[in-house]
Amino acid sequence: MTDRFNHSSYFVRKKIFKPLSIILGESFYIYDTQGRLSFYVKQETLKLREDIRIYSSEDMTEEILVMKARSRIGFSSTYDVFDSRSNELIGSFRRKGIKPILKDKWEILDNQDREVGLITENSILRALLRTFLSNDLVPQTYVGTIEQHNVFTFQQRLNPFVQKIKLDFSMDSNPILDRRLGIAASILLSTIEGRED
Repeated sequence: MTDRFNHSSYFVRKKIFKPLSIILGESFYIYDTQGRLSFYVKQETLKLREDIRIYSSEDMTEEILVMKARSRIGFSSTYDVFDSRSNELIGSFRRKGIKPILKDKWEILDNQDREVGLITENSILRALLRTFLSNDLVPQTYVGTIEQHNVFTFQQRLNPFVQKIKLDFSMDSNPILDRRLGIAASILLSTIEGRED
C-alpha cells in the first residue's frame, strides 16, 4: 500500500446540493491530516448497478479502488471492494438485515466472504431522528469493530452546505483493518446511507 493509506485519520468532504447531485452526481474529497488530497470520488447517478471508483486526485487518471454492488440497486446490499492495480478482492460490506428503523449495521467481510467485523451506528436516538427528519439535519456516527476491537470511527459534523466527516483510525494502531477497506467504508456510508433518508 502507498503512503496515502498510512494516516491515522482523514477528513471527508461532500458538497450538499441535492437537486444538482441528482443530475451531475456527487463528488467526495478525502484529505489527510495535513490537508493534502489523498482520494477523490466522482459518483455518477442513474446507474442500474452501483460502481464507485476511488482515485488519487481530481484529474481521475490514477484509479486506486473500485467498489461494486453484486446486483442491481434495490436488490443488493453487498458491496465488493477491489484493488484497481491488482484486481484483488480486498473484502466486502453487507447490510446486516433489511435497513432498520433503529441502529444501522453493516458486516465487514474478508475476501472469502467470512464475516470479520461490524460497522454499527452508535446512537438509537439519532437513527430515529434521521428516520423522521433528514440525514442533513442529524449527523451520523458509526463505529467499526473487528474481533471486538474498535478499528475506526466515522463521525459526521453538522453543516447545511458541506458534508464533513472525520474518519479516525487512531485506535487501530496494529492495524487489524486493511486501510483500503476503511477508506471504502467511508465512501459507502457517505453515499449509500446518505441517499436513503
